[in-house]
Amino acid sequence: MRIVPLTKETREDIQANLLKRSPNNYGRFEETVNEIITNVRERGDAALFEYTEKFDHTSLSADTILVTAEEIKEAYATLEDEFIETMRRSCANIREFHEKQLRQSFFTTKPDGSILGQRITPLQRAGVYVPGGKAAYPSSVLMNVIPAKVAGVPEIVMTTPPGKDGKVNPGTLVAADLAGVDKIYKVGGAQAIAALAFGTESVPKADKITGPGNIFVALAKKAVFGYVSIDSVAGPSEILVLADETARARYVAADLLSQAEHDEMASAILITTSRKLAEEVSKEVDGFVAVLERKEIIQKSLDQYGYILLADSMDVAIDAANEIASEHMEILTQNPWETMTRIRNAGAMFLGEYSSEPLGDYFAGPNHILPTNGTARFFSPLGVDDFIKKSSVICYSREALERDHTDIERFAKNEGLTAHANSIAVRFED
Repeated sequence: MRIVPLTKETREDIQANLLKRSPNNYGRFEETVNEIITNVRERGDAALFEYTEKFDHTSLSADTILVTAEEIKEAYATLEDEFIETMRRSCANIREFHEKQLRQSFFTTKPDGSILGQRITPLQRAGVYVPGGKAAYPSSVLMNVIPAKVAGVPEIVMTTPPGKDGKVNPGTLVAADLAGVDKIYKVGGAQAIAALAFGTESVPKADKITGPGNIFVALAKKAVFGYVSIDSVAGPSEILVLADETARARYVAADLLSQAEHDEMASAILITTSRKLAEEVSKEVDGFVAVLERKEIIQKSLDQYGYILLADSMDVAIDAANEIASEHMEILTQNPWETMTRIRNAGAMFLGEYSSEPLGDYFAGPNHILPTNGTARFFSPLGVDDFIKKSSVICYSREALERDHTDIERFAKNEGLTAHANSIAVRFED
């Protein structure tokens, strides 16, 4: 990996390079995506079936688009029992963590009879998108579905592309069943997002769409936002390791590559105050890349978006980490908890040498659907709050309104909204 001095100029250059990966920079695909969305919105199932045949090379109909109980049973028989049990344990950890995020409605009363409060209700129907083929990740199924179940969403539907044989990845099906998905539809791509956003004869309209996907899926989610809620427009995966001289080079190198293997646009960055560590990590990376199965993808990722940044001090390193606002941030310093208190922007933080990033991907419990491309400055991980909505509750007695009505009328008249003022005033005409 290239070792670069961390200066104001190099930091700005690197951030500009990383931002090139954002789905917002792929406008050349938007026309195609919008055409697919319009077609599905207007023609429903017919368009879904045509696109499935065109892109996934399999035929669908109203009778075969929905995954059956028999197909789910077959998926269980396909997987190793040990892996199914691993998924069960992961489910338990994810559920336990997200249950701690649950909020309660609240109401406050005053002696004058006024009642103010907030009522929390779950969304009625959540739509989860799951990639297919080589990019089938059962862990993402669990991370999308379980927070919705914990939130109390009554209906969760999932879409995922079928293979050429018309079947869905068995790991995806078992994960969906364990997590509690109600219905699974064999449709993928931008056309699946359109179906979830607007509904078709077979696929019901959802209130919110979550889940990862390729650039067409990301742009489709962006296009339907407003008709339906979405989690985010996610970019490629990324990791930033913040380390001092106490870190072990071999661990750091292995962790950087855990994200670089996702795809050629993934980002892996080490920021360190130790030149010795930087040089050792670079050497370890070369050794790992030579033997890892996805070495071609990893090497292209490192060539484009991989950096080892050498900082003059930990203060400078932390400032850079906060500016980059990485999706995953590992803190491998002498006192990682103290360092953590100075980090403002990160999707998920992993503290200490035994808190490797894949722990969060699969098993610990916190959600692995995280803000990317610097959006950790203002976005949070997916969670229970994404599947609820809050309604304000206001109930005043005459006594309470009488105390405040003059102020309210004055405010309304100041804004030129006399009908607002009149709505209050008529209650005190006597």
